[in-house]
Amino acid sequence: MDLVLGLQKLTLLDYPGQTACTLFTGGCNFRCPYCQNRSLVLSPEEVEPYSWEEVMRFLQKRKGLLDGVCITGGEPLLHPQIDSAIKDIRSLGYRVKLDTNGSYPDRLKELVRSGSVDYVAMDIKNSPQHYAQTIGLEKYDLAAVRESVHFLLSNAVEYEFRTTVVREFHQPADFVAISLWLKGARRYFLQAFVDSGDLIGEGLHGYSRGEMENFASLVRPLVPSVQLRGI
Repeated sequence: MDLVLGLQKLTLLDYPGQTACTLFTGGCNFRCPYCQNRSLVLSPEEVEPYSWEEVMRFLQKRKGLLDGVCITGGEPLLHPQIDSAIKDIRSLGYRVKLDTNGSYPDRLKELVRSGSVDYVAMDIKNSPQHYAQTIGLEKYDLAAVRESVHFLLSNAVEYEFRTTVVREFHQPADFVAISLWLKGARRYFLQAFVDSGDLIGEGLHGYSRGEMENFASLVRPLVPSVQLRGI
């Protein structure tokens, strides 16, 4: 599978404090019904890829204009070549932000400990009790995700946790459970669900700002850093 299936040339939102571009990888081991990138996850072979040479030419031209590169998906850590790709990006002087679902803790640790990534954004899909349902699987062993959470909480790298909040999947009790899991996290965002038109599932809805604020208040006693995003 080719690595880069999408390129957003400028983002002021995806990498906190940095002017960046975003590279989208294909394929994912989860099937979250509210995923915004159905085509990248379910049929990456049907998406026209960017050659790595094309990506590098773009990044070379943007040196001095962009600060960083966001790598998202899909799940970037699925790809064995992600390590060498990040090294190429860093060789041009860019900072790198990695988005991940946390299911590949060994690869995550290797990238962080080698100094390859500067910022990690990890999705927390739901409370442990409802994780499998929320990621579109019948069952799921959370051990790998828990290991990634524990690693990021050790402050080995700048990081954030984030949960996309969907009416059909998230209830108040879930956020109490998540707050126990992420106690003391440096950054945690509750993201408003928006239907992109390219979802894996259908019939899904977001919450109002007031409802989202209520969820944040349930988290705040243990994760004071919680904020809303996208609403």
